[in-house]
Amino acid sequence: MELMEQTMMETVYLTDAAADMVKTLLVQKNVPDHGLRVFVAGGGCSGMQYGMALEAEPRPYDHMIEYNGVKVFVDPTSMMYLGNATIDYEDSIMGGGFKIENPNAVSACGCGSSFKTKESAGAAHDSGGGCGCG
Repeated sequence: MELMEQTMMETVYLTDAAADMVKTLLVQKNVPDHGLRVFVAGGGCSGMQYGMALEAEPRPYDHMIEYNGVKVFVDPTSMMYLGNATIDYEDSIMGGGFKIENPNAVSACGCGSSFKTKESAGAAHDSGGGCGCG
C-alpha cells in the first residue's frame, strides 16, 4: 500500500479542540488505534458536502496527516477541495459539532456541511444560502 506522506503544501489542519474530540470519540467507540477520514462528496444544499468517519487505516494513495496523536486520512480527490482547510470542534448551548473552515469554498450552506468551490459554483443549483439541513 502506497501512502502519500504529507510533504506538499496542501494539507488539512486539526485544531486542538477537534483533535481532543476525535480522541474522545475513538475511546467511546473502543477503537483507539483508528484515525479520522475526512472527505468530500457530491450532494448537499450547495452541491458538495463534507463527510467524516472513523477508519482503521488509510487507503492506498491517501494523504495521512497526524495532529496531536490523531491520524487524519484524506483521499487525493477530496484533498483538491480541502487543501489548507481547518477542522475545529465547537461546543455550544445549541449542541456541539465539527466545523470546517475551507479557504476553497466560495459559498456554504447555512449549517456549514455543504459548500461550493469556484470551479463548482456554476454547476450546482444555488439555493440562495438557504438550507434544508435543519
